[in-house]
Amino acid sequence: MTTLSRQQGLPIPRPSRKPRRDWRGWAFVGPFMAVFLLVFIAPVIYAVYLSLFREQLVGGNAFVGLENYLLVLSDEKFWESFLRVLLFLVIQVPIMLVLALAAAMAIDSARLHATGFFRIVIFLPYAVPAVVAVLMWGFIYGGNFGLAANINEFLGSDVITPFTREWILPAIGNIVTWEFVGYNMLIFYAALRTIPTELYEAAELDGAGPFRVITGIKIPALRGAIVIAAIFSIIGSFQLFNEPNILKPLAPNIITSYFTPNMYAYNLSFAGQQFNYSATVAIVMGVITAVIAYVVQLRGSRKEDR
Repeated sequence: MTTLSRQQGLPIPRPSRKPRRDWRGWAFVGPFMAVFLLVFIAPVIYAVYLSLFREQLVGGNAFVGLENYLLVLSDEKFWESFLRVLLFLVIQVPIMLVLALAAAMAIDSARLHATGFFRIVIFLPYAVPAVVAVLMWGFIYGGNFGLAANINEFLGSDVITPFTREWILPAIGNIVTWEFVGYNMLIFYAALRTIPTELYEAAELDGAGPFRVITGIKIPALRGAIVIAAIFSIIGSFQLFNEPNILKPLAPNIITSYFTPNMYAYNLSFAGQQFNYSATVAIVMGVITAVIAYVVQLRGSRKEDR
C-alpha cells in the first residue's frame, strides 16, 4: 500500500500515536476519594486490624487471629442485643414505610388541599435534631412528669408506662417512626411525581377507579423507591443507638449497656476499655447489616425486573 501511495502521489499515512491519558476527571474525583479513604476505608481497615489482637495481662496486646470473632459468635449479650434490634426492625420498619406511603399518596392526590402545608408538617420531625427529639419524647414518657404521668394521674391508673420492660421497645419505635416518616414520605412523593400523566389519562379512559390506579400504576412505579427506603431503614435499625442511649438515664434498669449492638460496642470501648473486642463486634454487625441489605436489594431488583 505504501508503494501504491507513492505511485499515486498520495501522502503516506503515519502510524497513529497512542492517545495521551486524560487525568482531568481524577482532578474532580480526587477530593472525594481522599475524604472517602480517610473517613471510611481507613477506619474500617484499622477496626479489622484491632479485631485481630487482644489486650492480655501478660504480654500486652497480642495477636489472636480470629479468636475474637469466635468469641462474639458465642456471646449471649451480643445475640440478645441483635435479636432485639431484629425484632425492632421487623415490626417498626413496615409500620413506618406504610405510614410514609399513605402520606405520600394523600399528598400526591388531587383531593387533598394545602398539600404544601401537610408536606412540611410531616417532614418537620425529621428536621428536629435527634437528641432534641429523644429528650422531648423522654419528657412525654416520664412516669413522674410529662404527658404520660398527667394521663395516668387523670385516669387514676398506670395505663401508659413506656419505661417498662414490655413497652420500652415500642416506645423507642414510636420515636423513630415519628422522626423518619417524613423522610421516607419525601422519597415516595418524589417518585410519584415522576410518573407520566399519560398513564393517569389512559387509566381514566379505561374506567379505572382510584384503588385501581394505586395498585396498577402508583405501587409498581414506587417499587424502586420502596426498596431504597427499606434498605435505609434496615441499616438505621441495626445502627439504633441515639434513642436508647439518651433514654437510658430515665430507665436505667430497663435499658442495659448492651441494649443494642451499637450500644454494646460503644460501652465496651469507652467504658470497658476493650477496644479490640469492641472493634470485632462492630465488624460482625457491619457484615450482617451489609448482607441483609444486599439480600433486600437483590430481591427488590428481581421483582422490579419482572
